[in-house]
Amino acid sequence: MSKPEQKEADRQSREFLGSLQTALQRGGTEDIGGPEWITVREFLTDFSAVRAKNGYSPSETASMIFSLKESLFFALQEEYAADAGALGSAVWTSSKLLDNLGLFTMEAFQKSREEIISRQQQELLELSTPVVRLWDNILALPLIGTLDSARTQVVMENLLEAIVATRSDFAIIDITGVPVVDTLVAQHLLKTVAAARLMGADCLISGIRPQIAQTIIHLGVDLAGVTTKATLADAFALALRRSGNRVVREDKTKRAPVR
Repeated sequence: MSKPEQKEADRQSREFLGSLQTALQRGGTEDIGGPEWITVREFLTDFSAVRAKNGYSPSETASMIFSLKESLFFALQEEYAADAGALGSAVWTSSKLLDNLGLFTMEAFQKSREEIISRQQQELLELSTPVVRLWDNILALPLIGTLDSARTQVVMENLLEAIVATRSDFAIIDITGVPVVDTLVAQHLLKTVAAARLMGADCLISGIRPQIAQTIIHLGVDLAGVTTKATLADAFALALRRSGNRVVREDKTKRAPVR
C-alpha cells in the first residue's frame, strides 16, 4: 500500500471509529437499525460505494470492520480480567455488533457494484446502437449482436430521437450483424418500424441474409408490410429513389480540361 493509500485508510479508520464511539455513547446496541446508527450507516454506505468504484473486493471492503475484533478482544480482556462472566458477555455483544456492521458493509458494497454494472450496461447499450446520417433525410441504424427487449428499447429511443432531431423521412435498420433472428427479435423489429412510422419516417430493414429469410418464413413472422433489402447499399439506394434523389457515376472522359 502506497503512502497516500495508507494515509487515506488511516483517515477512514479514524472517522469510522469516531462515529462508532458516538453511536455507542448514545445507547446503540448490536442492532444497527436504530437512529443512533445513522451516521455509521451513512459512512459505511459511502465507504462501500467508493471501494466498489475503485475495484476492491467485498472481503477487502469489509476487512476494515472485522479487523477490529482482535484489538477489541484484547481491550475487553484487559478491562474485565477479574470477571470472566462479564468478559464473555462483552465479547459476545461486541462480536455480534461487528458482524452486523460487516454484513451491512458487504450488502452496501454489493448494491453499489450492481448499480455500477447496471450503469455500464446502459452505456454499452447506447454505444452499441449508433444512428448514422447517410443523407440529408436518410438515417441508418446498424445493429450488431443480440437484440433483446432492453436493447430494443434503447434502439427505439435513439432512432426516434434522431428522426426528430434531423427531420428525416427514411430510416434504415441494418441487421447484417445480428447473428440470430427469432420470433422475439422479429417482433422487436416490427415494433421499432411501427414507432418510426408514427413519427412520420419510412423504415426499411436491410441485411436479410438467406438463412435469416428462411428462419423468418419458418417462424411465420409477417413482414409483408415492411420493406426489406439484402444489403444496406440496396436499402440506401431505394431510400434515395423514394426521396427523389439519385447517384450518378461521373464520366471522367467528359470532364472539362483543367487549365
